[in-house]
Amino acid sequence: MTVRIDETDRKILAQLQRDASQSLDDIAREVGSSKTPVWNRIRKLREAGVIGQQTVVLDSEALGFEACFFVLIRTSEHEAAWQAAFLKALQDRPEVQEAHRLAGDIDYILKVRVKNARAYDVFYQALISEVKVHNVTALLSMEEIKSTTMLPL
Repeated sequence: MTVRIDETDRKILAQLQRDASQSLDDIAREVGSSKTPVWNRIRKLREAGVIGQQTVVLDSEALGFEACFFVLIRTSEHEAAWQAAFLKALQDRPEVQEAHRLAGDIDYILKVRVKNARAYDVFYQALISEVKVHNVTALLSMEEIKSTTMLPL
């Protein structure tokens, strides 16, 4: 379903990105509209797939997940069976927050959040026991400078 997004829709989306727990009244006030039209627009954007799953953002460090690794993976395997096994291995591991298939020298990059280096090693050993990889490079993030899920509307 294709949906046209106008300036009011963009304002609503910006408010939802900022804080999806806001009341309809608050969103309507911020975008200069009333509650019912805002609700109808949100419903239309959900139905069109523009608005997906709503969640909360947890503080990883407050929960003890102090280590963030970016894992660069090179593989010599490109068959469908290997890719399916690799995808399943990633989806089965909650430590993997993001996974991207890349163009260039590196085939995949993962964002892995764990409690410490020992927990990363447990993750790494489990991953390489399930799928064959040519080379794995792990980069420890020393400091998170910016992290957002907000799109520049």
